[in-house]
Amino acid sequence: MTTQVRPQLTHMGINVYDIKKMEEFYTQVLGLVVTDRGRGKNFKADLVFMSVDPNTHHQVALASGRDPESPRSTINQISFHLDTLDELRVMYLKVKEYGVEALKPLNHGVSWSVYFFDPEGNTVELYVDSPWYIAQPHGDLFDPALPTERIVADTLAMCQDDPKFMPIEQFRDGVRAQLAEERS
Repeated sequence: MTTQVRPQLTHMGINVYDIKKMEEFYTQVLGLVVTDRGRGKNFKADLVFMSVDPNTHHQVALASGRDPESPRSTINQISFHLDTLDELRVMYLKVKEYGVEALKPLNHGVSWSVYFFDPEGNTVELYVDSPWYIAQPHGDLFDPALPTERIVADTLAMCQDDPKFMPIEQFRDGVRAQLAEERS
């Protein structure tokens, strides 16, 4: 008997027309803080990551480049959190078995993700947090079928090459301090 894996919805990315205006709204109106920003390597867009939870790198990601002619909202991604690489592997295989062909597993350093499209073309992300922080955006392809120990070792080696590398708890402490400063 197989144990049911139930991913949890945790954050979303939004394709936007005006990234500065949207950042201003989410930070000034909703109180999110910017945790990272940069130009995507695999997703060719300017990205702004925001959160109000120091344990969550981002709850909202804004991505530039929305087509000005688009008639309605376009969701960049719908993301679901998993607890372990083993669970990610189970879901990766389940999605493949369903018949989804365009799976894109990316190692972000802060997490391991698998991206794919739902039946109507919306991007879905399944991900697992890593114990490390590196500057975002970052994304290298990886093979979810590799043993967990290999994925973890490869990720640590990659992360240690990043100038902003630190344990994720140290990064979270910085976000906590930023949130506390803004509350006072």
